[in-house]
Amino acid sequence: MNDVLAELTQVLADRRQRNPESSYVARLHHQGLNRILEKLGEECTETLIAAKDAAHSGDTSALVAETADLWFHSLVMLSHLGENADAVLAELARRFGMSGLEEKASRNR
Repeated sequence: MNDVLAELTQVLADRRQRNPESSYVARLHHQGLNRILEKLGEECTETLIAAKDAAHSGDTSALVAETADLWFHSLVMLSHLGENADAVLAELARRFGMSGLEEKASRNR
């Protein structure tokens, strides 16, 4: 599974440097963080709606597709801010062996 994330991270880095007229990712980066966040918010809402629909219908295909869009746009956001999937995976790995309640309590917020 990490191979897909590694490959996608490389593709996103490559496409960021392309012409915004020929690459969706380059266009998002060119439009800036606010546009990327708008897209991420849209994808989040669509994912939530797909989850509600799946709960009623039992068909999760739209939910999986919308979650892929959400993850993709999350990776674009991370890329725009100089991070990537490795940082998220490292954070998830750090949390193994810790209860969710402990992890939440350990945050300095």
